[in-house]
Amino acid sequence: MAKLGEIATYINGYPFKPEDWSDEGVPIIRIQDLSGNSYQTNRYNGKYAPKYEVNNGDVLISWSASLGVYIWHGEKAVLNQHIFKVVFDKAKVDKSFFVHQAGEILEKAATSAHGATMKHLTKPVFDALPFYLPPIEEQRRIAAVLDKVTDLIAQRRAQLDKLDLLVKSRFVEMFGDCNYPRKPLIDLIVEGAGLSYGIVQPGNDGTGDMGVIRPVDLVDGKISMESIKHIDRSIGDAFKKTELTGDELLITVRGTTGITALSNHDCTGMNVTRGIAVVRYDRNKINPVYLNTYLNTDESQNYIQEHTRGATLQQINLSDLRILQILVPPMSQQIQLGNFVNNMTKLKETIAASINMLEVLKSSLMQQYFRGR
Repeated sequence: MAKLGEIATYINGYPFKPEDWSDEGVPIIRIQDLSGNSYQTNRYNGKYAPKYEVNNGDVLISWSASLGVYIWHGEKAVLNQHIFKVVFDKAKVDKSFFVHQAGEILEKAATSAHGATMKHLTKPVFDALPFYLPPIEEQRRIAAVLDKVTDLIAQRRAQLDKLDLLVKSRFVEMFGDCNYPRKPLIDLIVEGAGLSYGIVQPGNDGTGDMGVIRPVDLVDGKISMESIKHIDRSIGDAFKKTELTGDELLITVRGTTGITALSNHDCTGMNVTRGIAVVRYDRNKINPVYLNTYLNTDESQNYIQEHTRGATLQQINLSDLRILQILVPPMSQQIQLGNFVNNMTKLKETIAASINMLEVLKSSLMQQYFRGR
C-alpha cells in the first residue's frame, strides 16, 4: 500500500475573485463545473502561472464541498481553488486506475470529512489516505475491466437520454404545427376539485399510517417509494383536498418547480406536502399521460420558470399554475401519444434495470479490487 501524497503531485487552483472574471479569455474551472451542477460561464483574460493551466485529459480532484475525481474533457482552462490538478510525477500510475480508485477513496473519506454543511479534506489528511499500488501491468488490467463496465453504464444512460429526446420529437411531430385549442389547466380538472397545496406542517417523521409525498420523492418522472415519510393520519385529516386516490398528477411548486409525476394505486390514501400541488385531471377532457408529457415540454417548463419567484424560497403561485395554457388536441391523438410514451417508459425501465445490474457488478468489482485492501 502507498499513500495518495506519495504517488503524485497535487496542485491547488488559484483563488479567483469575481473581479477577475471576464467575458473573454480561458474558462475558469469551478467545482460546480466538474460535478455538473452548472455551465462554465466565467473566464479569465489575465496572466496566470502555467501550473494553473488545465488541458483536455487532465485529472482533477475536488477536495471541498463535492468530493470527487474527474477527467477534464474540454478546452484549455485555468483552475479555481478547492480543486487539485494531479501531476503523475512521483510513481508509475495508470491514469484510469487512479481515477477509479481515487473516486472510491474520496467517497469513503467523505463520511469523515470536516464540515457540517460543506465537506472538505485538509491537505495532510488527503496525502495520508491509503492507495493500493500494484505493478503497472496489474493496474492496467484492473482499469480495463472497470473502464468496460463504466462505459456500458454510460451507454445505457445515453440510451435513456435518447428515449427522452424521442418522446419530445414525437410530440413536435404530432402537434408542432397544429391549431388545436388551448385551455387553462384549471379547466381540465374534475369539476369542483380545484387546485390545492398539500400539508403545510406535516411535523416530524413518525410511525403513523399516512404516507406523505415530498418534492424529493419525485424522481425521474416517477414517485419513489423508498423513503416516503409517514405521519399520523389525524394530521392529514385537515387536508382532505390533497389526499390521493391514485389517479392524479403531482407537480412541485416549491424549490425546484415544475417536476411532475403521475400517482398510482400505491399512492392511495397518501397525502403530499406544501411543496406539491395535486392536479385531479378529468379523463373525459385530458389524457393523463398526454398532460404529463405536455407539462414537461419546453413551452410549459419555460412558463413555470418565468412565474417562479422568491429570493430565498423559489415557488410558483397556484393562481399562475391554474391559468397555464394546455394544448388540447382530439382525445384520439392524446391517447396515441400516451401509448407511445408508455412504450418508451417500458423501454426505459428495462434499460434502468440493466444499469442497476451493471452498477451492482461495478460495486462488486470495486470491493474485490480496492475495498478489501
